[in-house]
Formats: sequence, structure tokens, C-alpha cells
Amino acid sequence: MEHYVINGGKPLNGVVSISGAKNAALAIIPAAILAKGVSTIENLPDIADIKNLFAILEELGAVCEFKNKNTLIIDSTNINSHVATHKMVKKIRASYYLLGALLSRFKKAEVDMPGGCNFGSRPMDLHMKGFEALGATVDTSHGRVRLSADKLIGKTVYFDIVSVGATINLMIAATLAEGTTTIDNAAREPHVVDTANFLNMMGANIKGAGTNVIRIEGVTELKGVNYTIIPDQIEAGTYMIAAAITGGDITVQNIIPKHMDPLTAKLTEMNCDVEEGDDFIRVRADKPLTAVNVKTAEYPGFPTDLHPQMTALLTIAQGKGVITEAVWENRFQYVQELKRLGCQISVNGRIASTEGSSILTGAEVSATDLRAGAALVLAGLASQGTTKVCCANHINRGYENLEEKLNALGADVSRVKE
Repeated sequence: MEHYVINGGKPLNGVVSISGAKNAALAIIPAAILAKGVSTIENLPDIADIKNLFAILEELGAVCEFKNKNTLIIDSTNINSHVATHKMVKKIRASYYLLGALLSRFKKAEVDMPGGCNFGSRPMDLHMKGFEALGATVDTSHGRVRLSADKLIGKTVYFDIVSVGATINLMIAATLAEGTTTIDNAAREPHVVDTANFLNMMGANIKGAGTNVIRIEGVTELKGVNYTIIPDQIEAGTYMIAAAITGGDITVQNIIPKHMDPLTAKLTEMNCDVEEGDDFIRVRADKPLTAVNVKTAEYPGFPTDLHPQMTALLTIAQGKGVITEAVWENRFQYVQELKRLGCQISVNGRIASTEGSSILTGAEVSATDLRAGAALVLAGLASQGTTKVCCANHINRGYENLEEKLNALGADVSRVKE
């Protein structure tokens, strides 16, 4: 087991380059199954989830090779199995995208129930609703999802709630279906758009990605392509918050600033100086911070994946802050761990209140999930003394070279294996 050991209390300063988007990569790699050819995917984050997907695709019969740590070559020509039961499937929430990809290519799919972070009920009902609308039969018994169809035929599907996973999964499945599929009340997140762009480059006909109505005109075949993943907005946001929580000055580069608008607005409201360029944002926090209210929402609202990090920041700001979690019902599991560091937080249902100007001191804490782990690292950076963040495997699922990037900004962080 690995842990992060952080000697905190140091303002972070400098420039950090953001890796490719985890959430986009985890959808695009399975989507490459649809092409009977070779695809080269660049700007992948060097994280555990990507390596796990690599193992899964090889088991399916794909020929995969890392050209370098951030570039993956996938030859899916000879994929010969529609069954994904590799032990790695249960470690990745986004392994459910294999369902849409295998169903689209083989008209059948069998995939173990996915794993990943556990911070609330995340049923796959909407995914199944979409697959059934296209003509698939669904069996979810014995911890495994089995799909089959004689053929897939396009249809209009309305999602009762906005779901990124279901939107992408249905979009992938419908790409090779007959006729037109319309997804109404679709998710609009950047990685939805990135996945659609990848599929379109392969020869798909998808329109409307980035709006709440997506139309997919089915095609008969797709080809392999070279594609570059967009930057990771959540990693970018984490480093922007790192500047604020340590009283530092960080330029976050290789990003799409528009994706950061909800966080930029809140940091500005908190009294940070935020400078925006074509592909960078600079955050300076040399003045006292003021607490704000935050409510998570689907894109273009404040992202739920920045909620824990923002909570950590609010604990050191002056005044009372409120963060409302409107996406997941049980995302506050990390609060008890932040309290060990001295954070003053109270939780009532989906609402957390912070009492500002908390004095943070190092302690041993444990990451309960990926973004909770990031929040604990941020709080450790702002704490006096040494903080040990256990269960670093959660954090390694979503952040490339975290300790190296932080240390280059002036932090004192080490990853320790025990």
C-alpha cells in the first residue's frame, strides 16, 4: 500500500502542465473497439485506470502498445471476444463503456459490474434504458451485465436525469446502429464532446454534442484514427485550488480556460487574483480569502469532482462557507478525515457548512475515494507539520505524477510504499 507524506505550510509557486482528461480517456479507449483498424490516442494521463483498461483490451484480443507513457496504439482489428470479465473491470467505474462498445460491434456484450469510487448509489438504470431502446435485451444477474440484440435500431431516448455515463454509453452504442438515435436531456460535459469528436473522426455522424440534444446517424463502419485527448479540467482545478489554499502563485497551463469558468468565478469571488490566457490560468492568493457558497451541478455548473477540494479550501477562508452537493447523495464521507487536520465542517444531508480560518495541523488521514484523496492532499499542503494520506491508490487513479508536479511548485511531498 502506498501513502503520501506531506510536510505542509509552504506556499506553492510556479508553472504546472496539465495532463490529458481522465474521464475523456476512459470513454475514448473503449470506443476505439469500434474501429477495425489502428488508432493512436495521444495525451493520455499516465494513471492506474488507463493501465487497467490496457489490460482489459488485450484480453479482448486487441493489440495494444504504449508508444510512450502518454500515447497508446490500439489495433482492434482482431478483437474476438464480447466478454470482459478481467479482474481490472471491477476496479474502474468507467469500464461500463465497454458495454456500449462491445454491443455496437458484436451485437452482444458481457461485462462484470464496474467498480471505482464509492460515494453514493450510482445505478446503471439509464444505461440499460438506452440499450433496451436500441433493441437490446438486458440481463443483470449474478454481478454481471449481459446484452444481446439481433440488430440495433435508432430511437429517441429521454433521460429523466442528466447522466454523463449513460449519454456517452448510448452514443457509443448508437454509432453503428441503423437509423437515427436522439438523446434528449443529454449531458454536456467536455468529455462527452471529446468522445463525440473522436467517434466523428473515425467516421461516425454525431451532431449536437455539448448541447442537451444529441443526434447520432448510424454508419456501417468506422476506421482507426490519430486523436489527442483534451486537458483534464479536474486536475487543472485541483492545482488552481492548490494555489489558493497555500497562499501561492501558480500558472496552470495546457488547459481550456472556458472549462474552468465555474471555479474561476468562485476563486475570484474569494479574493484570488485570476489571470486567464489562451491556454493557461494564473491564480495568485496573496490576500485573505473570503468564504463563498457553492452548489454542484451538471456542466456548465460547478463540477462535483471539485467539491471535496473546494470544501478543503473553504475551511481556511474567512467567514462561513456552504457547499451543497446536488449530484451525489453521499459524497461527504471525506469530511471526518478533513476534521482530523483541524477543518471545521458540519454536515446536514447534502449540505456542508465550514467555519472559516481553521488552523490546520498535520495528522494521519485516509483517502476514501479519488477526489476526497485530492482534498486531503490539498489540506495537508496547507497544514503545519506532517500529514500522512493513506490509501494513495485512490489518488493515483486520477492524477499523473502528483508528487513530482507538487514538488516542482515548492511542496515537500513523497510517496511511500509500505
